[in-house]
Amino acid sequence: MHAHAPNWGSPRARALIDAGDVGGLIRWARIELGWRQIDLGKATGYSASAVSRLETAHRSATDLDMIRNFAQVLLIPPGALAAVLRVALTSRTKVAANAGRHTEAEEDPMRRRSLLRAAGLAVPLTILNGLDESLALLPSPTSAPTAANLITQYRRAQALFDVGDHKRLVLALPNLLAIGHARAERGDADTYVQLAACYDLATEALSKIGRYSAGRITADRSNILSQLSGSPLAAASSARAFSIVLRHEDRAETAQRVTLHAASKVEAAGLKTSAQAAAFAQMLCTVAYAAGQAGDRDRALEMIGDAERAARLLPDEPGHSRTFSVTPASVALYKVGVLWGLGDAGAAVHAGKDLAPGQFRTAERRGRLHTDMARAWWLWGKPEDTAIALLSAYREAPAEVRDRPSIRSIVTELAERHPHIGSVRRLVAAVHARAV
Repeated sequence: MHAHAPNWGSPRARALIDAGDVGGLIRWARIELGWRQIDLGKATGYSASAVSRLETAHRSATDLDMIRNFAQVLLIPPGALAAVLRVALTSRTKVAANAGRHTEAEEDPMRRRSLLRAAGLAVPLTILNGLDESLALLPSPTSAPTAANLITQYRRAQALFDVGDHKRLVLALPNLLAIGHARAERGDADTYVQLAACYDLATEALSKIGRYSAGRITADRSNILSQLSGSPLAAASSARAFSIVLRHEDRAETAQRVTLHAASKVEAAGLKTSAQAAAFAQMLCTVAYAAGQAGDRDRALEMIGDAERAARLLPDEPGHSRTFSVTPASVALYKVGVLWGLGDAGAAVHAGKDLAPGQFRTAERRGRLHTDMARAWWLWGKPEDTAIALLSAYREAPAEVRDRPSIRSIVTELAERHPHIGSVRRLVAAVHARAV
């Protein structure tokens, strides 16, 4: 075997990294070290056939735990590993991950216009296109890529999400992600965790406004980054955001599997801290919600029951974590959504009857309380109660009614089918006035 490390700046290494050829890079590094496939297998605990499969997988290699193990043994620098996995975009000259996928700009124009109408143009098209471009060609940061600045920019973006200012949030995302990528060039676990959190926030925001294809890109990148970090909590956060995208793709069963896998890793860590306990309870809620959307009654009720029991050990006030700010009240709100998804309108209304806005600390969550109740009332065939709940949601967080495609569709149906109900007229007038 060779005694020296591979030259990661060589033309061959750079070509493999630029091509995103994970398997080819691992094979090249192995040969540079003078190793056989069986040698690499022994060093990492895998069979020679498993090494062979990964090396020939080319761009479809997705076993991130296996890849990370190989990278450590083969001395692949963190920056090179991140780059070959398409998460280290450092300039506008590099094409982003998912370049082979159809982006919104490449879709059929009629389909694109339909999606925009469904989203109600919550954010102007020019701003949305700007974010799409930044996901394909990462811009340079417009502010210093320091750790303190990344934290500050992230908190500002989170605050915009919490109050439903989606326009300003989408405007802020390109620079936030650019700062995060500049920091992630360090290649340490903490910077990967921070950048994954930025992408999770982007995924949630994009899902709110109906930009699901862009949300899939941000969710994919967060997943890779969280796996690179090795943090079970970061992986749980990424899985939670990814599950939102999967549900909108009508893949609720896949969403369950992804979330359960992440939850098992959090549980394996021992649930020794409040952050771990909150993350585990959150993941149970997420699985329950996905199961409800898939019509899997037994699993949905089992998981939300487990989440309720786990939440009893949590304080009524959320902790410092913005990702897993779980309380008994937030679990009860998930139960409303689970029962609504299962078609149990009356049970959903009953589950949420004692919840109050004061139990939720952000406008976004308070608005979500009322929209979830509105969906339950609508399923039950109660248009006036539906409109009253949506008016309450609008007062707390207008964006929850104005920007979410699913809620806007209820407003439209109320206007078409029940135009003479007073609460319906007030709701339509409020939404229309804001839209104008």
